[in-house]
Amino acid sequence: MKLVVCAGPATTGKTSVLRHIVRKLDQCGHRTAFLKIDVQYAEEDALFAAEFGIPVRKVYSGELCPDHCNVMVLGDALLWAGQSTCDVLLVETAGLCLRCSPYVDGGLGLVVLEATSGTNLPLKVGPMLSLADIAVITKIDRVSQAEREVFRARIQDVAPAVRIREVNALHGIGIDPLVDAVLHAPEAPERMFLRGNPPVGTCTICVGKKDVGWQSHFGVVRSLENQNFYRGE
Repeated sequence: MKLVVCAGPATTGKTSVLRHIVRKLDQCGHRTAFLKIDVQYAEEDALFAAEFGIPVRKVYSGELCPDHCNVMVLGDALLWAGQSTCDVLLVETAGLCLRCSPYVDGGLGLVVLEATSGTNLPLKVGPMLSLADIAVITKIDRVSQAEREVFRARIQDVAPAVRIREVNALHGIGIDPLVDAVLHAPEAPERMFLRGNPPVGTCTICVGKKDVGWQSHFGVVRSLENQNFYRGE
């Protein structure tokens, strides 16, 4: 089973990129399963099922971070994809937490970024980019050549080892290298581990304490004038 985890901010074109990948994998004789992880609304599963007739699942993370939800359900998802006689599992995650990485060791990590989001975006998305295998840049036809070059350079500054692929996600131009990467990815290991280190601990805000101001919280906290410090017993 090949495992591909695709992350990226909203509206970057993740679904469009994956649609072209599924179409080409189908042409190569591969059977793909698709899992969508989002917070509270998604229809991509129905779109993939209607267009390709492949096994699809959808999970709403609800009160969990989508990346944390991905960690929780990925083992079950691989079993489900195997039982559905698929040899590739594509996971599209909302990837809203810029402190976490949704990727796992032994899988292929794609991050989709749109060139129109500003040349500083690669400096802001953290492990979602720096721990990916491939950075897919979409909407390249809507910016100047100079902006494209700066965007690529910023990606290389943040993640020198990440491969960069520019695509036209509307028409499927530039998709073939992504398909090759999927086909040459290793088989998903029986025991998987999250790529990178999760954030430190769970804060009191995460567990439901709504008071505003660091004085009302404990554990690892931060004030306007200080970096992280520990408060409480």
